[in-house]
Amino acid sequence: MSMRSLIIKEPYKVAVEDRPIPKVKDEGDVVVKNKLTALCGSDLHIYHGHQPVPHYDFILGHEFVGEVHEVGPGVKNFKKGDLVVSPFTISCGSCFFCDKGQTSRCEKSKVFGSVVLDGAQAEYVLVPLADTTLYHVPTGLPPEVGVLMADIFPTGFFVARNAYNLLNEHERDDVTAVIIGCGPVGLCAVTAATHFFKNVYAVDQVADRLAEAKKHGAKEAFHLTDDDVVQKIKDVTGGRGADVVCEVVGVEPALHLAVNLIRNWGVISSCGIHTQPVTLKGLDLYNKNIRFQFGRCPVRALFKPALEILTQHAELFKSFIQHTVSIEEAPKYYDLFDKRKVRKTVFKFD
Repeated sequence: MSMRSLIIKEPYKVAVEDRPIPKVKDEGDVVVKNKLTALCGSDLHIYHGHQPVPHYDFILGHEFVGEVHEVGPGVKNFKKGDLVVSPFTISCGSCFFCDKGQTSRCEKSKVFGSVVLDGAQAEYVLVPLADTTLYHVPTGLPPEVGVLMADIFPTGFFVARNAYNLLNEHERDDVTAVIIGCGPVGLCAVTAATHFFKNVYAVDQVADRLAEAKKHGAKEAFHLTDDDVVQKIKDVTGGRGADVVCEVVGVEPALHLAVNLIRNWGVISSCGIHTQPVTLKGLDLYNKNIRFQFGRCPVRALFKPALEILTQHAELFKSFIQHTVSIEEAPKYYDLFDKRKVRKTVFKFD
């Protein structure tokens, strides 16, 4: 038996091919039959060839919602037919890092859509460590909203909450925060940031993304090149600069902008995947006393508080998916997404 799958063949080349339907291998595995699987900005790092891999020819994708199709004999929390969503990494639930809520660095962690674990842009996906990885999709939450809990909404929540936690308690009133990047993760970060900060602004260079940022709660959204963003933020902060900057892009110029926007003793929180060396001016860091946080979201650990916020905004996010297309069109939409001509896209199966 075979399934349709989106395969990365080489940089900038993906193809839809038939691949064997996965089977349960270990007692803690399940196989999920996908309803929806999403295209994420993180997939573009592999698509561009910027994220090193030992070889290509594997299934891409790490965001999916589906029904449990096959259950390993050791699985306790899930049964055939359950509607589930998975964080983009698997986790064991009991190692040093899982015990500390740092599930993104679980000692048994694997990322869906990688050489070591085939991805979710296929009709079926194998999920190891199912009991400590999967979540049931809450009753009443549409699959097209639930799929956002695989990665992008928890990541947007993570980058905002990290910034909030790095502020001292006496700094948390009347905070001005700037979100750099208004792609799908950035828009999620804007919504999450409004739960932590009084004044949220956004920056991007794509006009329709700026309009979306306002819908998601930004007081104002500035164009990266048409506006003098640094001066705009100084104007609304008495010349100080932003208290918080969330960098969601994963490129060096975005970090440089964050450093220029931040006030003395401000906080920069980054969830962008930086695949290239980053050079920052040491004197800028020293002279501004900047506080930093980088890294991958521990979706498993943050699932419940992130879901609570997403549920509050469920009506807004019902229209978040811009395109729902057949997996057969995936190569076309990779190209369009790479060129910033489309926003969040999910693939379905005929």
